[in-house]
Amino acid sequence: MKTILVPTDFSETAKHAAIYAMEIARQIKAEKVILYNTYQTLVTVGADPLVPAIDTISIDNLKKGSEEGLKNLKFILLAYQPEDLVIETLSEFNLLTAGIQGLCERMNIDIIIMGITGGDAIEENLFGSNTIQVAKNVKVPVIIVPKHAPIKPIEKILFLCDFQKVVETTPVQPIIQLLQVTKAAFFVLNIDKDNTHFTPDTPHESLMLHNMFHQYNPQYHFVDGDDFMDTTNAFVKENQVDLIVSIPKRHGLFDTLFKRSHTKMMAFHSMVPLMVVHE
Repeated sequence: MKTILVPTDFSETAKHAAIYAMEIARQIKAEKVILYNTYQTLVTVGADPLVPAIDTISIDNLKKGSEEGLKNLKFILLAYQPEDLVIETLSEFNLLTAGIQGLCERMNIDIIIMGITGGDAIEENLFGSNTIQVAKNVKVPVIIVPKHAPIKPIEKILFLCDFQKVVETTPVQPIIQLLQVTKAAFFVLNIDKDNTHFTPDTPHESLMLHNMFHQYNPQYHFVDGDDFMDTTNAFVKENQVDLIVSIPKRHGLFDTLFKRSHTKMMAFHSMVPLMVVHE
């Protein structure tokens, strides 16, 4: 994990995530952090209403503001910058998710760290539409940092597992990479209610998972809980977990975590960063 991408919208939450990225870069001995901002402009109607014209003055102003914002953020991060870490800045006229996807294809981005985009106005949405879209669509692992997450090394990692098709869906390599570079303790948590999701295949699936990670001495916990969020939060607090790892399975955990109808969103209320790793 040598290169970290830190998207920013220059909000206080995004700045907090960038400082968190500095601490993680120090811990994993990363070589480069890229501060990234995208900007867009409104389309104005020209003489022919069927042919939109782009306001070039607005683009120039936005580009200047983006570059200036990145310069200021880089200056702030100098106080947190580890030795031998290079901080680069990149400003683009683009949509955020599309820009990040393109950047990940052009460069060897190992991990993305970002905060709650958009500020306090979208607290109900927890992470905001931009961050959700990035986590859903970009295949590089994304660490989403709540605005009050403590700035500290990752010493305890919690992997949320439903023990369903673990061989096909578990992204082993990114999780192993994370365990290797952080040297963190590894917890595996399964939450069920009255064995509702227990099947004849569950013992076999748990054995398959153990075969994947046995060298990292995982600690398994099977908890009976009515509410997924509350149960996870209680476990995180009791065991002082620093990072939660989840796999966004279709119609599964990702929907549970991010559905707007939930009033208590796990990472927001636990204040623990959440790493989304695709299967």
